[in-house]
This record gives sequence, structure tokens and C-alpha cells, in this order.
Amino acid sequence: MFSGCVYAILKQDSRSGTDSCQLILKEEHAVILGARAHNPEQAETLAKSEVPFVEISVLSAEEFQQNLKKLCLLRDTHGIQFLAHGPEEGNAWEPEFLKKELLPQINAITDCLGELGIDLLTIHFWLDHRFIEPGILDQKIPILRAMAEHAAAQGVWLCVENLSEQALDFERAFAEIERLGMTLDIGHAQLLSEKNTAYDFLAQYTEKIYHMHVHDNFGGSSQSDDLHLLPGQGSIDFKAILKKTHQMGYNRTMTLEVEPEQVLQGMHYIQQVWDAVSSSERTAS
Repeated sequence: MFSGCVYAILKQDSRSGTDSCQLILKEEHAVILGARAHNPEQAETLAKSEVPFVEISVLSAEEFQQNLKKLCLLRDTHGIQFLAHGPEEGNAWEPEFLKKELLPQINAITDCLGELGIDLLTIHFWLDHRFIEPGILDQKIPILRAMAEHAAAQGVWLCVENLSEQALDFERAFAEIERLGMTLDIGHAQLLSEKNTAYDFLAQYTEKIYHMHVHDNFGGSSQSDDLHLLPGQGSIDFKAILKKTHQMGYNRTMTLEVEPEQVLQGMHYIQQVWDAVSSSERTAS
């Protein structure tokens, strides 16, 4: 997993006059910004922009093996690193389906991630008590534990991503599953809630948040409201959320979940907000 205090910023290449993403030492509480790719072609576009890492979609172990040669070439040619994002959960209300289909699928994926040096996998695994009854949740937690323990044995941190959940919805999973982390999706946290739930997740699960997703929207209560806009184009208060992130001492990774051609613009925005937050924190202290 990425470590150290580095932050991805935009820097103009004096030779080409184009923007690229470089890593530089910024401060004690810094993060590494990367971007999401759904296929090797998008990963190549991002690698050429010199982002430090790509979070690549891995829908199956078979697909991963088919793409492995291309991804290894990108790693070796551009020095880019990879995180992984697993497939959709499928039927979140059917524990037997999850046990027989999703569990072996995720286990097979974590078995092969080491071939690309990937040690963090984000998955969707819906735990919202407003939509999933307690009896089903009782059956889902052991499945999640089995996935997390199998991943840990392969040297992979399994991180569950918030979809519509409140912070309380993750309490049992984190209490019962030691090797389970969280991917805090700031965009999803704006949905189905009067207040962005990122604040509560940051406050309650500081030690569990291993990764973040960054994108914008205007709130809402349906999947169609999950717009994945550039940060700053929606209603999310990134300054307040990143201030909280800075205060908790977060120094891991963030993925911009926007279109590849928008990534550099998004990084520039996050850089500006982070610098403003950092400056205000230094002044206050």
C-alpha cells in the first residue's frame, strides 16, 4: 500500500507545455491522488498523464488475467501503481447468492492481485439497515468476514465502500472483522442523507479508512443522482470535508472517480482546496 507523506499536484512540463501529475513532498498530513479506470485503455490514458496510481476495475479473475500483460507494461513503462475495484454485489438481499457466487468471485480476484502488486481491493457490500432487514444482515456479515480473511491471507486489504449507509451501519462489521477496511466515498455520502455522512465516518472510523473516492453531485435519493461530477461542480462542501480529513491526519490514497479527461482538472481543484485547508490549520495552530 502507498505510504509516506506525498501529495499529487499538477505541474507543467516545460518541455511539452502540457499538464502532468507529479509527486512531491508537501506536508505531514498529505494524500496521494489517483484516478479510476474501467479498462486498460483508460488506464493507459491516465498513465500518460503521470498520475501516481490507477484504481482499475476488476470484474473477475479471468478478466484480470486477460488484461495483466497490458497492465504490467503500463506499470513498467510509466512507473504507475494500481489499486483494484471489484464487481457489483449483485443481489444484496440474497445471502445464498452472495455466498455461492460473490464470495468465490472476490476470493478468486484477491488470489491474483499480487501479480500486479495490488494490495487494496474496494468492494460494494450493502449494509444499509433501512433497506436490508436484520436477519439478512446477520447472514451477510459472515460472508464479508470470509472475504476479508481470505484477502488478508493474500496480503490484500479488503475495503468496503459506503453506498447509502450511515456510519452506524458499519459498526458491527468493523467490530467483528479485524482485517476489514473502508473506502470512504465522499460522493455517495451526499446521497440519501440530509447531511453528508462523510463527517460521521471520519469521526467514528478514523483507523478503518484506508482509501477514499472523490466526486461531486447535488444530493438526491436514487442511483441516477450519483452523477460523478468534477469536485466543485455539485453541492458537496469539499473544503469542510477535506478540513476534517486533514484534522484526522489522513495520509493515504484518494481516487478521483471522474472521466479520464477530467482528472487533471479535478486534481487541480482538490490541490487548491487542500492547500487552503492546510494554510488555515497552520494559522490556527
